[in-house]
Amino acid sequence: MTTATGIVQTASSSRARDVLGLFKLRIGVLIMVTALVGAMVTAGPRLSLLQWLVLALSVLTASASAGAFNQYYERASDQLMARTRNRAFVTGALVASPFWLGVMAVMLVAAVATASIVLNPVSALFVFLGAFFYGVVYTVWLKRRTAWNIVIGGLAGSFAVLAGAAAVDPLPGAIPLLLALSLFLWTPPHFWSLAIAGKADYAAAGVPMLPVVVGNPRAARIVLASTLALVLTSLLPLLFGAGIVYAIAALGGGGWFVYKAILLNRAPEQRSAAIACFLASLVQLSLLLLAAGLDALM
Repeated sequence: MTTATGIVQTASSSRARDVLGLFKLRIGVLIMVTALVGAMVTAGPRLSLLQWLVLALSVLTASASAGAFNQYYERASDQLMARTRNRAFVTGALVASPFWLGVMAVMLVAAVATASIVLNPVSALFVFLGAFFYGVVYTVWLKRRTAWNIVIGGLAGSFAVLAGAAAVDPLPGAIPLLLALSLFLWTPPHFWSLAIAGKADYAAAGVPMLPVVVGNPRAARIVLASTLALVLTSLLPLLFGAGIVYAIAALGGGGWFVYKAILLNRAPEQRSAAIACFLASLVQLSLLLLAAGLDALM
């Protein structure tokens, strides 16, 4: 009896992990945080507790819906890549049936509708656009058509910032707009660094990621140039009232990202250098968001 119970519990735990993994919650939480920071740095009336909760959950739910659709749509190519071949739709742990498309659609509609009712229609529009650009524009239209797919796909993160800002003021000021621009510029060097590390996987799956098309050396140079553009842009809020905490984080995190991009440029065929650059991008964004939020509270 005990053994049977243990087997059932193990199966249930495995099923739960498969379902949670389907929704890419780690990425979703990061996108949710960007939306919350977007609201924090926007001048205007403070949101109520209910509005904060709706903003967080609507962005997280919409992101989860888009992440699940990405795995549903790409299940055939995912089986060709070492990084993705253990995803639930690939292994058969979850059956890629119309049921899941229905779940994704309901999640997105619920997120957008709730944001529209509790926040405002402009914020809800940005919630929708974030999911749409990742799920449809990037995944369906661009990913297999152009090496610059992630540039436009990067708007998904920008829309999260704008969703948060619009929840406070449908016409946000310079700082939230510049933060959204920083998110747009952050995505390409972040993802291209990972793509350099996983170039063989993308080539095997027939996905024209930048390193596959132009080679690692040129891709590394583009990563460095785009990182410099990102860091310069991230400093622009200082011209519009951002404080010392933000300045330290933008310079420190940005400098670290640039340093790792320089090292990658010197050794573009070294996988460890690409992974280090990818991790530096996460440090840079985390510090920037943390500092922007703290700066708004001071």
